[in-house]
Amino acid sequence: MVQVRAVLFILGLILAAFAATMTIPLLFDLDHGHRNWEAFAEAGAITLFAGGLLAGGGWSGRHIRFTPREGFLLTTLAWLAASLFGGLPFMFGELKLSLTDAFFETASGLTTTGSTVIEKLAERSKGLLLWRSMLQGIGGMGIVVMAVALLPFLRVGGMQLFRSESSEKSEKPLPRAAEIAAATMIAYIALLLACTAVFWALGMSLFDAVTHAMPTVSTGGFANYDESFAFFKSPALEWAATLFMALGGLPLLIYVRMALGHWRDVAADSQVFWFLVVIAAATLGSALWLALVKAMPTGDAVRLAAFNVVSVLTTTGFASADYNAWGGFPGIVFIMLMFIGGCAGSTAGAMKVMRFEILGRLGANTMRRLVHRRGVYRMSYQGKPIGDDVITSVTIFCFVYFISFAVLTAAVAATGLDFVTSLTGAAQALGNVGPGLGEIIGPAGNFKTLSDPAKWLLAIGMILGRLEFMAILVLFTRRFWRG
Repeated sequence: MVQVRAVLFILGLILAAFAATMTIPLLFDLDHGHRNWEAFAEAGAITLFAGGLLAGGGWSGRHIRFTPREGFLLTTLAWLAASLFGGLPFMFGELKLSLTDAFFETASGLTTTGSTVIEKLAERSKGLLLWRSMLQGIGGMGIVVMAVALLPFLRVGGMQLFRSESSEKSEKPLPRAAEIAAATMIAYIALLLACTAVFWALGMSLFDAVTHAMPTVSTGGFANYDESFAFFKSPALEWAATLFMALGGLPLLIYVRMALGHWRDVAADSQVFWFLVVIAAATLGSALWLALVKAMPTGDAVRLAAFNVVSVLTTTGFASADYNAWGGFPGIVFIMLMFIGGCAGSTAGAMKVMRFEILGRLGANTMRRLVHRRGVYRMSYQGKPIGDDVITSVTIFCFVYFISFAVLTAAVAATGLDFVTSLTGAAQALGNVGPGLGEIIGPAGNFKTLSDPAKWLLAIGMILGRLEFMAILVLFTRRFWRG
């Protein structure tokens, strides 16, 4: 049986810690003499009270032994609860957002999607802007822990290949999982510090450097300005952001291996190879289009293409230009990139390069068997055999992903939105990309004008996509609760 009381106890502690993080923007606004600090004080008190109630009600006095089942339930409840309570400062403060808009903005931040309903960002309090960036930084950390410690147990579409313990069939908690999560967390924080330092050195204020580094490394995409990254008008900053977005789209364990001196393993990682191939191919194609069709100078074409291709592929969502106006070919390329995403084990969203690589190998094996029906072909990944369970899980995941995409597109369209907005809105939500295409939610647009039903649909889509579908869907099976 699932230990619900234990889950509620831990959820309460998480909310208490979440309330504590609200003191940072509170003190920031208080120091700058902005009355928005009161909103953080109220939100923090309510969140702390709720966390205390859950922790107190869930406390049993016994040793808690978590299994992956409790982990899946806790992860889903934590993301929903954090999206709800994290939106309180948006409701109580200067913005006076509705519950719908506050939940949408917070869910977008925590899932590192980057879609926003807030306008005139440059006029908002520093504490509010800091809180938006912190949501993405916190969400990125949560994704690291989930990807390393939980998803391999669920065996969702090849994620078990990401971790060395994947061959274990038991559901007992593995001590090494905690060690790996800690190591990847250190790598994540190191990237954040490096990105902040580079942004600051290249001309950003320290505040902008910090608040843009968190969305960059977490591949989130929240910016402090309505123009997104185009506000800075700095080619050097755009190239730096392109680099760190790409680094955020790589498996965080790559950096752990590099620190341990396993450079040969990194060079042989096929997922990284194909990730870089996709970036190069999409950048080259888009740059040629801009240079030849739009008559853009070659240097500008390459820079803009690289920045926006990497931003969409890694599901960051920053924009340095309105690529909605580039024409049909780049639009099709960006829609494809929304589905591909970054590497498994990174903070990026979407389907992940690893799954496409496994599907490609499956297709190649199928072709070989059609030609040589008696031949025996075994699939491998990184030199290790791929079991039938992995192939099955990849296929099921892709099926669920596209079915969810079709259903969400239809549901969003039913709220009255046009085809392009509905299609790319669903794609960006499930892939945690940020902007879509079209006049409404494109890189130059905003999600504020969408109806409340559309916002709720997209917000739930963000959480569903961020938690890899199965981590939520498994909760609706009787077998999960019966044990």
